[in-house]
Amino acid sequence: QLTWGKRAGAHDLLAGLAYRYTYYDDNTPATFLGGRNQPAHTHLPGVFLQDEIRLNPNHTLMLGGRYDHNSVHGSIFSPRVNYKWSSDDRSLVFRLGGGNGFRVANVFTEDHAALTGAREVVFLEDLKPETSWNGNANLVKKFYLESGTFLNLDATVFYTRFTNKIIPDYDTDVNKIIYANLDGYAVSKGVSLSLDAAFASGLKVLLGGTLMDVSNTENGQKERQMFAERFTGTWSLGYTFPKQKVSLDYTGNLYGPMRLPLLGDLDPRPEYSPVWSIQN
Repeated sequence: QLTWGKRAGAHDLLAGLAYRYTYYDDNTPATFLGGRNQPAHTHLPGVFLQDEIRLNPNHTLMLGGRYDHNSVHGSIFSPRVNYKWSSDDRSLVFRLGGGNGFRVANVFTEDHAALTGAREVVFLEDLKPETSWNGNANLVKKFYLESGTFLNLDATVFYTRFTNKIIPDYDTDVNKIIYANLDGYAVSKGVSLSLDAAFASGLKVLLGGTLMDVSNTENGQKERQMFAERFTGTWSLGYTFPKQKVSLDYTGNLYGPMRLPLLGDLDPRPEYSPVWSIQN
């Protein structure tokens, strides 16, 4: 990758050329074609341009675009725009962003559990790259208290719409996992909130949570996506004893129920997982 940057007044320009070559072989049905294993060779040259414009000390606008040519999937253009506003003392920051992107999936690298069960893996078509349009808004507020306590509040709202989403089908045939591009669209949207606190006593606290709605829409039918929880939580408590040179940390994650694949109507297992947590 080659990059070139230049400042010109209120503009901060960044341009570049990139090239990536990928050799991919996982010795699975993904590369076993025509009765023999055929590793994939992909060439991906690209060019990108970005301009960060400082409108004034409080407002910044960034415009960017990238063009890539995938030797298998053809031309791909990815634009992006970001806006940032900050208060004079930088204690309050607002960001707004949007753009699109693409991703070529290596199915068994990302979903290796598909090969550990008894189901047959089936590809209905040559998989196309997943594409998405996304937008997000972020607000950060910092508090500096006279007691020496520092608080950081971070809130984000996000929305992503996918086309050509690759979602394994466990429901059509209980003996198969069927892979194909979604004939419709998928949506991932939600809101996240986190609080980061550092006290003068040495105690540090981090609390965070995310609410999500992840769904697929195909043939006019909307359904909740498998293996996607509706909420997650995370926390971290840390304290350092300076004289003893000992640090104590307690961290954890909380996950909401996920929709799971079943082996037909007579499967005695529940359709959704329970709420579960990992703590250290």
